[in-house]
Amino acid sequence: MRTALAALPGALALLMSAAMAGTFFGFSVGVMPGLGASPGAAAITAMQGINQRIQNPLFLAAFMLAPVAAAAAGAVLWSMDRKTAALLFFASAAVYVAGVFLPTVAVNVPMNDALARLHAPVADAAREWDRYSGRWTAWNHVRTLFGGAATALAAAAFWAWNR
Repeated sequence: MRTALAALPGALALLMSAAMAGTFFGFSVGVMPGLGASPGAAAITAMQGINQRIQNPLFLAAFMLAPVAAAAAGAVLWSMDRKTAALLFFASAAVYVAGVFLPTVAVNVPMNDALARLHAPVADAAREWDRYSGRWTAWNHVRTLFGGAATALAAAAFWAWNR
């Protein structure tokens, strides 16, 4: 029973952190370069639409619950005296919070909110888009790397647990 109590949140942590890292990776290598190839006004309008639609229950659940699930798995494994696996899940949660959650709420979301306040026609849309996309994408790269690291730590936790 306790094994299932650790396996379920552990699997969820692994899957959700991988999903978030993959989402951020897709934005870094496809979405943002694609929008950057568009006229500034079109890129702004498209990103405004993306930012509205991405705030959906599935995305928000994965985004918010990945570190919670990792910490829960760590807590159960700690109580089972599987300290190495527990510490790796705790590290996964900490890396996710520090490198995915905090940059999102401190940088990317406020930038999205500022972009949402721009209304067509945007004076010098190309300049506005360039100013937004460069900084937003740089921080998105950070989220991608930390999301990948959180995923790798969760995978390592499963490996350590099964040794």
